[in-house]
Amino acid sequence: MELTDGALVVKARAGEAEAFRALVERHSHRLFQLAFRMTGNQEDAEDVVQDSFLRAFRRLDQLDGRASFGTWLYRIAANCSVDLVRSRIARFERRSDDGEIDDAVFSIPTGSPSPERSAMSSQIRDRVSEAMKELSPAERTAFVLRHFEGMPMEEVGHVLGCCANSAKHSVFRAVHKLRRALEPLANSAR
Repeated sequence: MELTDGALVVKARAGEAEAFRALVERHSHRLFQLAFRMTGNQEDAEDVVQDSFLRAFRRLDQLDGRASFGTWLYRIAANCSVDLVRSRIARFERRSDDGEIDDAVFSIPTGSPSPERSAMSSQIRDRVSEAMKELSPAERTAFVLRHFEGMPMEEVGHVLGCCANSAKHSVFRAVHKLRRALEPLANSAR
C-alpha cells in the first residue's frame, strides 16, 4: 500500500530519508512543469525544483495541517520561480545600457508548430511573451497554476496565500490582459 503525503511527511520529520525521497519522486515532475512554465527555461526550472525541495526539507517542521504537502510545496516553488525571474530581471536591468528587457528573460515554452502555422505561432508567442511581462507575479502565478496546471481556484488561493476569490480575481486580470494583447491577432485572422 502506498503511503499518503501526510504519512510520508511524518516519517520524514522523524528522520527517514527514504520518506522524503518518496515525496520528491511523487512531486518532482509536476513541480518541474510549474517551474518551467513560470521561468520559461529548463535549467532555471531544474534549479527551482531543487531549491524548492531543499527549502521544503529544511522547513518540514513548519508544515501544518491547514494545507496539503503538495499545495505547500507548490507555494514554495511558485515563490522560488517568482524570485528567480525577479532576480534575472534585476541583473539584466543593471547590465542593460538601453533599458530594454531581453525577450529571453520571459520566454514562454511552446511546442514545435507545423510549418504552415509557424508565422502565426511566432506572432502569438511574441504577443503572449510581451503580455506575460505585464502581469504581476501574483497574476502570472495564478494564471499558470489555473490554466496550465489545472488547479482548482481554492488550491490556487492556498498556493498564493490568499482566498479563492482573490486568486480568481488574479486569474481574471491575467486573462483580461492576455486577451487584450492577443485581440489584434484574432481580428487580423478574420
